Amino acid sequence: MTENSQQPPAAPTSDLPTQYAPADVEGPLYERWVERGYFAADAKSDKPAYTIVIPPPNVTGSLHLGHAFQHTLMDALTRRKRMQGYESLWLPGMDHAGIATQNKVEQQLAEEGKSRQDLGREEFVERVWQWKEEYGGKILGQMRRLGDGVDWDRERFTMDEGLSQAVQTIFKRLFDDELIYRAERIINWCPRCLTAISDIEVEYQEDDGELVSITYGEGEETLVVATTRAETMLGDTAVAVHPDDERYRHLVGKHIKLPLTNRTIPVVADTHVDPEFGTGAVKVTPAHDPNDFAIGRRHGLESITVMDERAVITVHGPFQGLDRFEARSAIVAALRSQGRIVTEKRPYVHSVGHCSRCRTTVEPRLSMQWWVKVAPLAQAAGDAVRDGRVSIHPAEMSKRYFDWVDNMHDWCISRQLWWGHRIPVWYGPEGEVVCVGPDEEPPGTEAEGWKQDTDVLDTWFSSGLWPFSTLGWPERTPDLEKFYPTDVLLTGHDIIFFWVARMMMFGLYAMDGEAPFKTIALTGLVRDERGKKMSKSFGNVVDPLDWMDKYGSDAVRFTLARGANPGTDVPIGEDWVQASRNFANKIWNATRFALMNGATVEGELPPAEALSATDRWILSRLNETVAEVDAFYEDFQFAKLSDALYHFAWDEVFDWYVELSKTTFMAGGEPAKVSGRVLGEVLDVTLRLLHPIVPFVTDTLWTTLTGGESVVVAEWPRDSGFRDTAAEREIEALQSVITEVRRFRADQGLQPGQRVPARLTLDGTALAPHEAAIRQLLRLQPEGESFAATATLPVGGATVALDLSGTIDVAAERKRLAKDLAAAEKEKAQANAKLGNEAFLAKAPDQVVDKIRTRLAKADEDIARIQEQLTRLPAA
Repeated sequence: MTENSQQPPAAPTSDLPTQYAPADVEGPLYERWVERGYFAADAKSDKPAYTIVIPPPNVTGSLHLGHAFQHTLMDALTRRKRMQGYESLWLPGMDHAGIATQNKVEQQLAEEGKSRQDLGREEFVERVWQWKEEYGGKILGQMRRLGDGVDWDRERFTMDEGLSQAVQTIFKRLFDDELIYRAERIINWCPRCLTAISDIEVEYQEDDGELVSITYGEGEETLVVATTRAETMLGDTAVAVHPDDERYRHLVGKHIKLPLTNRTIPVVADTHVDPEFGTGAVKVTPAHDPNDFAIGRRHGLESITVMDERAVITVHGPFQGLDRFEARSAIVAALRSQGRIVTEKRPYVHSVGHCSRCRTTVEPRLSMQWWVKVAPLAQAAGDAVRDGRVSIHPAEMSKRYFDWVDNMHDWCISRQLWWGHRIPVWYGPEGEVVCVGPDEEPPGTEAEGWKQDTDVLDTWFSSGLWPFSTLGWPERTPDLEKFYPTDVLLTGHDIIFFWVARMMMFGLYAMDGEAPFKTIALTGLVRDERGKKMSKSFGNVVDPLDWMDKYGSDAVRFTLARGANPGTDVPIGEDWVQASRNFANKIWNATRFALMNGATVEGELPPAEALSATDRWILSRLNETVAEVDAFYEDFQFAKLSDALYHFAWDEVFDWYVELSKTTFMAGGEPAKVSGRVLGEVLDVTLRLLHPIVPFVTDTLWTTLTGGESVVVAEWPRDSGFRDTAAEREIEALQSVITEVRRFRADQGLQPGQRVPARLTLDGTALAPHEAAIRQLLRLQPEGESFAATATLPVGGATVALDLSGTIDVAAERKRLAKDLAAAEKEKAQANAKLGNEAFLAKAPDQVVDKIRTRLAKADEDIARIQEQLTRLPAA
């Protein structure tokens, strides 16, 4: 009843162990998948292509829950497409991670008492390559543990030969198109990493600082300015006020004395100044603040750099040689001794930028750097989404994307590092500047006065080329022709700015307006079970490998997928992984039971008229589930598809269909054979539906059930359109009877296995054919000669009369229920009294009132439930 169901010869069932042991299965099974080439994509194939390139993890990295989360979803997408008949490519690789990797090797050298300067550039870079070979790529091995179905033959590295050629090619093209230029601007400088970093590599946090107000000038010509960075006043070249500020109009154009120095500085009028903020006068330090730099440009002010690359003061004798923070205290003390400090506020909490790599406070610094002119590139990146060539999912995330690309500043791409793609520009003895392409020779030798730029490119420059450079660009390779553009970029919403926008700009530029992907699917971030960000400082970071060791990779994957709502953060706790492990065990045990009771895929599925209502019901629900799962996949609703599969497999197949079929299997004969074939069909399709999320346990069970080669290369199920609403209504009625009687038994304190005499009145209902199943599942004995109906349950048109006379102490049960009823009524009265007290309601916080309303609702529910139980009890 489902299309394209697998029907190879049935396999023996004796080789399934009684318990599922992930550690024994996962490693060998994954290597078998790789050896058989299941994940290798063929550019010459006639199949339609489906491509995802992995967001390249840092070569310094190891698998964390965020990786495991996104990798699970990408793996599910590519596994499903492979089963659907696509030439499915999931391309792996790593990023050279310039600053992070250089820091690792410099730390290693420091332990040897050396620095990179001791080695020199060439030897240091060679040392980094050695480190990469020895320690880098740890995460790639961990990806195998997770079950990543990537094409290992296509693994790339952002510093490999092909990608290096791509970097040099696009730099040359951008340079020739005047989209790359060199200029002196204010940049974010890390005094620890000793390099410029881009705006998106600066993380802001609230720090305790100080706000001091300082008197500038002498006599009547004075101004008060406030600053949190007193040390930068040594580089002030003006004070700025608003042109319309009457308080300072008489000073505009005049020069006043700059304290602690022998300089005078002008007072300038600039509309950037907010007259309502502070005193309405601001110090202007063009070399150490981006806003001041802009003011300085407008007014032709000098830019004085007062710190070196390590943020050590380089001017004005008394403070020269002090670290910036030491200088801050010393300068405030000196100003205080001169009576120039008007106010001091400590602590003053304000937002301070920190290097995202090493957490050092970033210093704005005037520096000559290389820049990308982003305006035309960003315009193209925005247009590609606006005109529908690229869709962002969920759609509400588009606003964040547009906020970034529509307001993007020029991108500083040079880094003062040795590890990375060196900028392909040479400077000549006469001031020449020559950009060299990958197939061109440098314009001259060092002996002739030619020198290559010493900087390297921002890591995001090379990773921005990832969707096409990994496929062979700038050559028009078969891979590029087949697999570009990629289908989906699945990544966290936190790197829209870092990576997504860069790839869009470069892809559209390099590939003649063809965007690098058709869909941007944005996920949330993984958090702990309380929704808190995972951080080493919080002590809540989880190593997914620990959970894999303990519960199996399938359990970790299913937990992550089940929490994956588009664009929404994912809380995860160990209890949830345990529950997913239980689900894997349930799949195992139920399949094993089914195999021992005749489940098979051998032979054609019988026609609908030869099936029982139970068989037709489960096949109808199976096809509905196939349709639901497909729709959820197309909408990237991983949580919903995982939940649908969980409830179908556990609740409907294992808890209902298998249980309802037990009587049929026990009776034997042709009905048992038919149900065995139906159960085999249902398991076959269910395991294939589950496979992309939980690949290991499903492949083991599917090959045992079907005798097929591997579920990895099995065909994805298709909805045949078979529905039987009558059978669904019939089984829903049956479920209602069984559920209601089970609830009643539990309320009366009966043990699950305790047998009770019962009379079933089913004639004239759709439940008549199910009497044997009802009695089996509810542990109901035939009524016998001495039967006395002490409790009667009318359910769904049927009647179930029970004789409880020999099973419970009715008097004791009535006494217990009466006590519970009195407690519930007392709770209701107390809640009503508080909610009826106007004085209480006027003073109580909303959350307290809501809590009392909740207590009242709960008390009403308890009263109704207990009264119903009392009415159903036999007379004492």
